[in-house]
Amino acid sequence: MTKCELIAKVAEESNLSKAHAERVVEAFLENIKDTLSGGTKVTLRGFGTFKVEERKGRVGRNPKTGAEVMIPTKNVVKFKASNELKDAVA
Repeated sequence: MTKCELIAKVAEESNLSKAHAERVVEAFLENIKDTLSGGTKVTLRGFGTFKVEERKGRVGRNPKTGAEVMIPTKNVVKFKASNELKDAVA
């Protein structure tokens, strides 16, 4: 499902115009992004939890030359599905 398809589905199911539904979806996603960038996890009961974790730096290899390359430490977003979501897709 793409963002456009999600907006259309929200508009249809909530009896909103597509423009209004787009603002709702954009606000929802922006709030999740802002919360995660602030270092706080986002828990959506019955869906799952998004959190930011630090991936440690490591040594990698350039596959073409075989030369070692240092891969720096960076933050990554992790998602853990709730049991309810796991059961729904099983």
